[in-house]
Amino acid sequence: MLVLWKRWIAWVHLPAALWGILIEYVGFICPLTPLEVELRERAGEPGYAGGFIEHYITPVVYPPGLTRGHQIGIATVFLVLNIAIYWRVVARRRGSARNRPQRGPGHR
Repeated sequence: MLVLWKRWIAWVHLPAALWGILIEYVGFICPLTPLEVELRERAGEPGYAGGFIEHYITPVVYPPGLTRGHQIGIATVFLVLNIAIYWRVVARRRGSARNRPQRGPGHR
C-alpha cells in the first residue's frame, strides 16, 4: 500500500512480490535459505530443513495444519490485493494526466 503514497516503491515492490508469488505457487524455496543454513552450520549453529517461511514464519503467522491449498489460497489473496492496489495507482496516474492543462507551443 506504500505505492499509493510513493509510486517509485513499485520498482522495488513488484519484483519482490512477483518472486514471492512464484515461490508460493510453484513451491520453490528462497535461494537465500540454503545460503543461510550453510552459514549457520559453518558458525556452529544448527541448520534446518525446508524453507525460511516454514522455519520462521509458519509457526508464528500461519495456522496449524497449513496445507498446500491454504498456501495457494493465501498467495492468491495477496496477488488479488496487489493487483487492485496497482490498478488504482495506474487509474489515478491516468486521471491526473488527463486533468493536466494542455500547453501549446512556446510554453515552458
